[in-house]
Amino acid sequence: MEPNIEKQAVLLLLIAAIVAIVTRRLKLPYSVGLVAAGMGVSLVPVIPKVTLTRDLIFTALLPPLLFEAAFALPWKELRRDMPVIAVLASGGVLLSAAITAAGMHFLAGWQWISAIAFGVLIAATDPVSVIAVFREANAHGRLRLLVESESLFNDGTAAVAFGIVIALASGQALSPQGVIEEALITTGGGILCGALVGQLILFLIISTEDHLVETVCTTIAAYGSFLLADSLRLSGVFATITAGLMLGNLGAPGRISARGREAVQTFWEYAAFVANSIVFLSIGMQDMSRQFRLVQFAALVAIAVVTLGRAAAVYPFCLLFARSSLRVSRRHQHVLFWGGLRGALALALVLGLPESMPGRDAIVRVSFAVVAFSIFVQGLTVGPLLRALGETPRHTEVDERADSRDRVILSN
Repeated sequence: MEPNIEKQAVLLLLIAAIVAIVTRRLKLPYSVGLVAAGMGVSLVPVIPKVTLTRDLIFTALLPPLLFEAAFALPWKELRRDMPVIAVLASGGVLLSAAITAAGMHFLAGWQWISAIAFGVLIAATDPVSVIAVFREANAHGRLRLLVESESLFNDGTAAVAFGIVIALASGQALSPQGVIEEALITTGGGILCGALVGQLILFLIISTEDHLVETVCTTIAAYGSFLLADSLRLSGVFATITAGLMLGNLGAPGRISARGREAVQTFWEYAAFVANSIVFLSIGMQDMSRQFRLVQFAALVAIAVVTLGRAAAVYPFCLLFARSSLRVSRRHQHVLFWGGLRGALALALVLGLPESMPGRDAIVRVSFAVVAFSIFVQGLTVGPLLRALGETPRHTEVDERADSRDRVILSN
């Protein structure tokens, strides 16, 4: 353990608390304030810095963020919109990655393997950024469900695809059939690990009404499912999402006590707050002279092609459901497009790139640039976009009734 780890932790929590108070009074996104604060702190030489690593994000910060979001998702509503979410989180991610990779190869002159690796790791919208911004903007109803659930599931798709790309880059021979088999095994195995751990925890929870024990059990589920799947080289992201969905929906009523459910929700809201704070502050604390060179041509190209790729991932695929009861309104499509923020997952993946990857330093710099653009530009404008489109709390009930009426009309 590093000698300054305790001081770093206390300092980060103090800064996070101050930023939370200030941003709420100024009505600014909390994530933007944290990154800005991290940048300011990085300029003070006497303050110890926190360095982002893949292990820090993957094994410490990502599981609680994924679990908390999945735990809060209502399965009935999620199941209803699962076809839309599955298409966006699979085909949408792959198309976005392909467009981004092609743009970086032909416009920025990157080698194909570097362009493909970047395209895959940056294609998924990040639940850390997306959920934080949408909660601060008080988005509700079907729109919030679509945005949050898609960001969760496309994280899994991106992580699986990234693992395959790294395997190919390392010289492992995989045929097209082998790639499909690897993706299915990694995804299905991760879901199975999550279901296994989730069911085990449900058996433990049913035998107690102690809210502290129930909270401990959910902590085991969040980290245990991720670590089990990751140790087996399966998808830890899908494992934790599965465990969170099971405990959040199968755990009530009758399994998690009323007091326990309240305690669990409070604990995971706090855990997510701490994890979010560490992620965004650490992003700001990175070496800005090395990472945040937004004026570089490659970074500007990356921002443009990533934005184009996100548009291609949303509008054409939503068009597939235009004449069905699952139709996604044009307003919701706009929010899905512009609300596709990047953050912790992209950085975790890029920091896990092997040193032998061609152009690794350039991929890291450009990835940080895209994340910075996403947080500052998109993060600051998502709230005004929601208000401009009428997606505010007072419109939610009316919009939900309209969505339900449209489904009935289209289904008939």
